[in-house]
Amino acid sequence: MSLTELDARELSQRIHAREVSCEEVVSAHLARIERFNPKVGAIVSLEPFDALLDQARERDRELAAGQDRGWMHGFPLAVKDLALTRGIRTTFGSPLFKDFVPDQDSIVVERMKASGAIVIGKTNVPEFGLGSQTYNPLFGATGCAFDPERTAGGSSGGAAAALALELVPVADGSDMMGSLRNPAAFNAVVGFRPSQGRVPAAHSPDGFYSQLGTEGPMGRSVADVARLLAVQAGFDARAPLSLAGDGAEFASPLASPTAPRFGWLGDFQGHLATEPGVLALCEGTFAALESLGGGVEPAKLEFDLDRLWSAWCTLRNFSVAGTHAGSYADPARREQMKPELRWEIEGGLALSALDVHRAGVVRTHWYRTMRKAFERYDFLLLPSAQVFPFDKREHWPKSVGGRAMDTYHRWMEVVIGPSLAGLPAISVPAGFDARGLPMGISIIGPPRADLAVLQVAHAFEQAVGGFRQRRPGLAEAERS
Repeated sequence: MSLTELDARELSQRIHAREVSCEEVVSAHLARIERFNPKVGAIVSLEPFDALLDQARERDRELAAGQDRGWMHGFPLAVKDLALTRGIRTTFGSPLFKDFVPDQDSIVVERMKASGAIVIGKTNVPEFGLGSQTYNPLFGATGCAFDPERTAGGSSGGAAAALALELVPVADGSDMMGSLRNPAAFNAVVGFRPSQGRVPAAHSPDGFYSQLGTEGPMGRSVADVARLLAVQAGFDARAPLSLAGDGAEFASPLASPTAPRFGWLGDFQGHLATEPGVLALCEGTFAALESLGGGVEPAKLEFDLDRLWSAWCTLRNFSVAGTHAGSYADPARREQMKPELRWEIEGGLALSALDVHRAGVVRTHWYRTMRKAFERYDFLLLPSAQVFPFDKREHWPKSVGGRAMDTYHRWMEVVIGPSLAGLPAISVPAGFDARGLPMGISIIGPPRADLAVLQVAHAFEQAVGGFRQRRPGLAEAERS
């Protein structure tokens, strides 16, 4: 196996055993980026190769002197372009920030760098992370690893495509509306949305009410994702709602679950529009899930899902407007915003405090409904997306399964349940359709049961013989 093919855990072991040098690891990944990144546009704002190799050599000198920074010592890391990176351009996918170079790192970047990672650049995102399709006027659209003419998903689309094509060993991402789960599904990798507060974030102006999104890990195996979470997780006083602990529990080998019981939510009894083949691929995983000793059965949640969607839109409008209303007030800056961003802000500006309160009440009722479901099931299952990767020239699907989509994000409604409840949810590969396009299935756990979700996902991965071994040959970019 080449160095870029290794799982991140094995790569770290070899680096620390000094079987391979950090310079060799970084060189191998940079060569891979040079060959494949132009095909998909996953990594942007790439740092000069010579400077990166100098950093890799310094990491080698540190190991030779007995200085070990941590698990990611010598790893090349491309940070999602929504996270602040000191001294490296951070654009948020927006022309408003095309020349912005932060003077600080976000907490998650601080932690990955402290663990030894070398930041080589950023991964592409949609403008301000809005929409599960990674395109923006600065860097264009990111292509799916299995068909670069189709979207990689979003908003962590650049991260997922980079992982699938072995441009980086692991990746960070973030997830408000499926942004770790959807691109993982579209690129046959693993994306984990942790419990709310598990990975602290402090760069948002509002540390109390902006609680729809969270940062988290991505990888090509569940074990790699768990190990990266161990680096990212843990309390930080700068993030007032961050959870206690230091993340150490995620660094140990993942134990096997005991006869887990799964509830399959599917399309919520026809409420969700899905592209033909999505549900069938997800249902094709049931035999492997049942082999873990429990069972899978249809589950139904007694809740008005239209009311839930309305609450989601209210809270999202509220959050987006709170962040961007200042720029919107400037006509020159407003003109540089994509229509979907302006729509979100305008929706937020029209809200009253009572509207937001009512949406919060609906969210609370939903949390209680989900919590009750876990009295019967250990885990709940959902498709990670409602469609397969689509033409990257299409900003968003206007119809799904013959149904018109009434907003730019309605086609990703499937992901809002775990987000609103703040639950841990992991997307793992479910398989490929006849066209060779991937899909994922999401495993959702009870409140704060992050470790249990990782354990059952790892057991599923073992049951199917590993995710990468199930790919239908190499990705399209590899063959071209």
